Amino acid sequence: MDKPYVLYVAELIYNEISELKKNNSNISVNDAIEGFIGSESYKNVSSGKFHDAWFKKLEKNKFIDTESGKKIPQETMKLLKLQKEMIIKQLIEFPELYYTKSHFPLELSQRAFDNLWRMCESYELWCRESNQENLIYLNIID
Repeated sequence: MDKPYVLYVAELIYNEISELKKNNSNISVNDAIEGFIGSESYKNVSSGKFHDAWFKKLEKNKFIDTESGKKIPQETMKLLKLQKEMIIKQLIEFPELYYTKSHFPLELSQRAFDNLWRMCESYELWCRESNQENLIYLNIID
């Protein structure tokens, strides 16, 4: 089963968070997600640079995806552009405002956290549905 193109960014996020968790086995998945916020990968995704670089690469390759070898339809490209816009809005970053004095995340940070959680959850669901159990590391859907 081919991985849906909308999961490419979710896979990147999932793998980065999994790596954080693997390298710090004593932290929770929540802490790993929070650790991902503010990382270089997070900045790359939340700024739209991940999608921009991917789109540029696809355009150069006549919209043939190097991973699947298939041409990406224009409708899918429109969907990926919408995904980029949504991610920029949902993962808006204000690191200096991350915690209030009471140490609870602010609404913007909570929205970013929730969005990252849902992306990881979606990736795990796809892994399970497509029998890619070996790619599930965080066990979010269990």
